[in-house]
Amino acid sequence: MTRKLGKGAVALVTALTIAAPAALIPSVASAYVFNDVRIEGAQRIEPATILSYANIARGQDVSAGELNSALQRLQNAGLFETVEVEPRGGVLVIRVREYPTINQISFEGNRRIKDDQLSQVVQSQSRRVYQPSQALADAQNISQAYATEGRLAARVDPKIIRRSDNRVDVVFEIREGDVTEIERIGFTGNRAYSDRRLRNVLETKQAGILRRIIRADTFAPERIPVDQQLLTDFYRSRGYADFQVQAVSPELTRERDAFYVTFNIQEGPRYRFRQVNTISEIPGVDAAPFAAQNRVGQGDIYNPAAIDNTIRRMETVAIQQGLNFVNIEPRVTRNPQSQTLDLTFALTRGPRVFVERIDIEGNTTTQDQVIRRQFNTVEGDPFNPREIRNAAERIRALGYFSDAQVNSRQGSNPEQVVVDVNVEEQPTGSLSFGASYGVASGVGLNASLNETNFLGRGQTVGLSIATADGDQQSSIRFIEPYFLGRDLRFGFNAFYNVTESLNSDYNTRSVGLRSSIEFPVSENGRFELRYSIKKETLSDVPEESSVILQDEEGSRTTSALGYTYSWDTRRLGLDPVTTYKLTFSQDFAGLGGDVDTVTTTALAGIESNAWREEVTLRAELEAGAIHGYNDYSPWILDRFRAGNKIRGFEPNGIGPRDLGAENEDGLGGNYYWAARAEAQFPVGLPEEYGITGGLFADVGSIWGLDKTVGTDGTIVDDDMHVRAAVGASIFWTTPIGPLRFNFSHAVKKEDYDEEQNFDLTISTRF
Repeated sequence: MTRKLGKGAVALVTALTIAAPAALIPSVASAYVFNDVRIEGAQRIEPATILSYANIARGQDVSAGELNSALQRLQNAGLFETVEVEPRGGVLVIRVREYPTINQISFEGNRRIKDDQLSQVVQSQSRRVYQPSQALADAQNISQAYATEGRLAARVDPKIIRRSDNRVDVVFEIREGDVTEIERIGFTGNRAYSDRRLRNVLETKQAGILRRIIRADTFAPERIPVDQQLLTDFYRSRGYADFQVQAVSPELTRERDAFYVTFNIQEGPRYRFRQVNTISEIPGVDAAPFAAQNRVGQGDIYNPAAIDNTIRRMETVAIQQGLNFVNIEPRVTRNPQSQTLDLTFALTRGPRVFVERIDIEGNTTTQDQVIRRQFNTVEGDPFNPREIRNAAERIRALGYFSDAQVNSRQGSNPEQVVVDVNVEEQPTGSLSFGASYGVASGVGLNASLNETNFLGRGQTVGLSIATADGDQQSSIRFIEPYFLGRDLRFGFNAFYNVTESLNSDYNTRSVGLRSSIEFPVSENGRFELRYSIKKETLSDVPEESSVILQDEEGSRTTSALGYTYSWDTRRLGLDPVTTYKLTFSQDFAGLGGDVDTVTTTALAGIESNAWREEVTLRAELEAGAIHGYNDYSPWILDRFRAGNKIRGFEPNGIGPRDLGAENEDGLGGNYYWAARAEAQFPVGLPEEYGITGGLFADVGSIWGLDKTVGTDGTIVDDDMHVRAAVGASIFWTTPIGPLRFNFSHAVKKEDYDEEQNFDLTISTRF
């Protein structure tokens, strides 16, 4: 039996709209039968589409609940601005008003982020149907874009302007607000290191006087996990094996313009190794050759990098002995009472798993071989998870990719593993212009063009031009990091340099070529072989200059073969507190050309952090000598000059000098030595200002000439006279480059030496 609706009921049903979904079908109507369904108001949407959403069967009983469900489905389709469902006897009328079409999208009030950037974060598009839910989502995406820029107070309101033909203009009204800065970064639970020291570890920085330029002082939630990992690595590399970041609490001020970020940390005790053993749990495998590779000693401070280095060395022994599927398992036993660790390297048999293949995706420019050579594993080798992780770090360190993910998954069978490499490339070329300043050379300008992934081959190509007062330099360079497919770094450089009365009364010109091959010889050591050929010219020597320089005026060609051995503990980074470096170089000139000399230089340096790592101490000792053979005497462009070897003096201000000449020229020397020591420390200013202080002391000498008869027959004093200077420095780390102000005073010098009591160095790129 079918009931008929009265006039009141019909009026009630007709009043159903999207704005009042609660007033749907009256309860007095329990069932209807519709012989026809009529659609009203549809322009773009096909009737069949509307009927499919309504899903009302003709000629069958339709309950009030089913009619209500049909209305809900039409409303939730996101196609209509309003929907009405009206039963008219045996006819169901569905009246809709479609959402308008978007005519155009615009942004108002935005200054910090340009229109084209905002257009990339909104999903609404012109000539598409306008949907309020999508407009709200777009407004949220714009707000998130501003939050990434540090403007958490940004507000975005989507508005519409109705046009003819059921079209609308969508306008996003933006109130950008101020930058939400990090006003303070604090720590709780730290005992071993001060807040100042820990803040220097973090990528996030407090707001400082350059807050309008420095963007690291804006709050970015995505940096918090990075900061947590940096703190963890910092503490654990210094012996705190139990260190944890228990919580990070960012608190927004009431004005929403600043954050207070607090890291709640638990340091735990500082551990040292007590007993270190190596055992083999593989029958027939002797542990002795593996134990010989141990680099963790009793009494050493706990450092995960030292353990990892030893494991890598032991794995190399396993490969050399033809042992596959050997795991080096570090077993650590804590002794909290004595704050020591017992470490056992256990050789165990690992699962028989091989690398089936390495799949690389996402590299549109970079060639596969550039990525593949970062793996020490190839298809068919035993699978080593630690080596895969190390390869991933090497890929990221290339600097070619904004993101690089390396994961492994099961291959065609349980004994096969596929390594997936997914990279996202980023620009590797740069065109930069910059400025430099030095008291000796004055203001200079420079420009450079560099590409670090030339043609996707991982090669570096660069062109640079620099000019300053009396000094012009230009060069072209090329570097192939994997020459002949091996760990051989091939370099080529062509240069042209000119000086005009730079710290002297004469001019020089130098043009030449240099090529080199560099390769590792140990974990921390590298060896470079090089060949260079250059033509140098000494010109415009005035009559007032020394007769020694006048006799040397002219051009000479130098063809030299040389080498450099360098040893630097920073390459492995096993000791985060103290690092050492050593270089030894020799160049043998005489393979053709006009110059027959042997030039030898050496440098040894140490840097260490003291006083809870608040103070950095540095010391360097270097020396050099040049000897002529085949009756050749080194000339001014061969000999050593002060340069920056001893602070407190001009670049050509010490060494043998012809006092009989009117301009008392500095002549340089065949030998030199210099010792430098300095300390860098906080000066009490907030570390976000980037200003620290320093004290330094330099001592050394330049001496020795083959020809000592100067102007008017005077004898040039070429003895080894010691010079010494002390001074203070101000270091200022700025976004435009590091600045260093040196104030010095010579405490031991000769009467004819030329002092330089102040020096400012600045090098900027933009």
